[in-house]
Amino acid sequence: MQPTFKPENVKVENGIMTPEVLWSMGRIGNLSVSPDHQKVLFTVTYPNIGNNSFNTDLFVMDADGTNRQRIDTQFKNNWSFSFSFGGKKKAVEVEKKAKRNTVSAVNWRPDGQKITFLSEYNGDRQLYEMNPNGKEVVQITDIPGGISNYKYSPDMEHLLFIKNIKLDETPEDIYPDLPKTNARIEDDLMYRHWDNWHDYKYSHIFVAPYQKERFIIEATDIMEDERFDTPLQPFGGMEQIIWTPDGQKIAYTCKKLSGKNYALSTNSDIYLYDLENKTTINLTEENPGYDKNPVFSPDGLRMAWESMPRDGYEADKNRLMVKDLETGRVIDYTANFDQDIHAPVWNLMGDALFFISNRHATEDIYRINLPGGDIHKITDGKNNYTSVIPAGGQLITTRMSMSAPTDIFAVNPVDGSAKNISAINQPILNQINMGKVEKRWITTTDNKEMLTWIIYPPNFDPEKKYPTLLYCQGGPQSSVSQFWSYRWNFQMMAANDYVVVAPNRRGLPGFGREWNEQISGDYGGQNMQDYFSAIDTMAKEPYVDEENLGAVGASYGGYSVYWLAGNHDKRFSAFISHCGVFNQEMMYTTTEEMFFVNWDLKKPYWEMPEKHYDFSPHLFVEKWDTPLLVIHGGKDFRIPYTQGMAAFNAAKLRGVPSRFLFFPEESHWVLTPQNGILWQREFFGWLDKWLKK
Repeated sequence: MQPTFKPENVKVENGIMTPEVLWSMGRIGNLSVSPDHQKVLFTVTYPNIGNNSFNTDLFVMDADGTNRQRIDTQFKNNWSFSFSFGGKKKAVEVEKKAKRNTVSAVNWRPDGQKITFLSEYNGDRQLYEMNPNGKEVVQITDIPGGISNYKYSPDMEHLLFIKNIKLDETPEDIYPDLPKTNARIEDDLMYRHWDNWHDYKYSHIFVAPYQKERFIIEATDIMEDERFDTPLQPFGGMEQIIWTPDGQKIAYTCKKLSGKNYALSTNSDIYLYDLENKTTINLTEENPGYDKNPVFSPDGLRMAWESMPRDGYEADKNRLMVKDLETGRVIDYTANFDQDIHAPVWNLMGDALFFISNRHATEDIYRINLPGGDIHKITDGKNNYTSVIPAGGQLITTRMSMSAPTDIFAVNPVDGSAKNISAINQPILNQINMGKVEKRWITTTDNKEMLTWIIYPPNFDPEKKYPTLLYCQGGPQSSVSQFWSYRWNFQMMAANDYVVVAPNRRGLPGFGREWNEQISGDYGGQNMQDYFSAIDTMAKEPYVDEENLGAVGASYGGYSVYWLAGNHDKRFSAFISHCGVFNQEMMYTTTEEMFFVNWDLKKPYWEMPEKHYDFSPHLFVEKWDTPLLVIHGGKDFRIPYTQGMAAFNAAKLRGVPSRFLFFPEESHWVLTPQNGILWQREFFGWLDKWLKK
């Protein structure tokens, strides 16, 4: 069976990236290294633009990138399948209709003899195993309703899996004589989250003995009757759940709060469940903020994890904590390290940890030696590392930049040298003339130095004048680092003949806590002046067309655009706001995670209307006079779509040229291929109309 298409079949005309080319690129996921460190397993997901869907292919290669093979995971007619008589599995020949099988949660079995994955081939999503060459597919679980993820114990004596359990009553349960009713009855907060309504179910961990000769058809719920989720909803993954090295305990991340209390707090903890005595203890009870992503040292005597100290602050310093499980002693190894850490992992000897950290708008790999705690930066360059796995004498990592999507790299842990061992999209990238990405330090109004990325059009001619875009970052505390995006793609903007100005304004990480935390309670303050510093400085360049400047952004960046529209003093000639906050009072009582607005706006608007809500963009609509494109998703519950509707309606009532691009089935992002391409076409159509006059 062949992939949907091959990257080498994509043709790029004149070296210029288009939305169709961007949405033809494969996306790497499910990276894992075999237990013997000799093989690398990963998936590549390809958008199918015509079908408006995605197809996933599975690959195995040697750890140096050689001998790469695509594994055919299609279940064929007359394939050898294992089914159950009284729980016992038996391999037989069965007839199945040939069809493409989509796999997920791909990994190695702990002994390295099998590749494991989830599939809905037989109906519900179940766990399967197969040989590394794709043959001898065997179904492992047959759990009613299916499972969403899994992990084998290191000794392969047990298997844990994640399953949704219905614990709350629906209106149909309460009123069984109204089986066709379509309603919700809510008595507390957190009835919806980011892009999903609470479905009366909770994500729990189940454990069962693993026996090669039997189906797993039932298991023990280690969170029985608990109305809590693990992993954390909606973005947590299996990095939040881990076995102890001896296979006798399970550590998991959970925020054991509900309703209003859940909405107001970030206090998640790490719990340890003992299989033998079936007891659970809280390992991080003393910390009031986020605790998540536990990793055990190879000897099982220490646990490292990510931790934030303050409750209610989702962008607090992310620390590296290590707990001695025998003595209970906890050490913050980043107490004197003015950076966040992410994705910690032990080295194979257990005397050091690797992690990812942002410094000056790039994400790099660091090593911390124990017990001393000295920290060393391993990698450097104009790129972002996003994960790291120790594998023998090297590190297997993922890396991206503003000029390249994610690929797999082998990194020398001593000198930081890196080799691209996947190069999935190289046939496409080889045809694209990327614009130059430049790092520039710009002086702000309060005499600070602000790192700003400048991205130039391909074939840049310094003698020409180019329309220029100010990029406003979201978050509000998300770094303008070397990321690759399928919407906010700087090279795509440059390919459309725009100079892009992307400042790391106040409120962004990578420049110390003081810089990062300035924005809380000051949405319309110094950080907005930072935007002006960036665009005013660049407007003096001879190649920037100061008469044709635009400002674009999403989320807090969309808020920034609305605010700038009423305060820009004729600087800009066009605006685009995606999922932006227009009315902060409306935002406070319609968003879902109340800790977010409580921290950033300090208090509800009815308690302190005199200050922080004065920055609300809707208060400056009388000054709006610049063309505005508003984009919003109907399933955006973080910033509900009525915010975008209100902004568009206000612009129309003011007589401002405006357009509303609405995606009923998209959320805070645009994730489907054809909507993604439409987004790009409307985005540049609007900018070209007003900035290329």
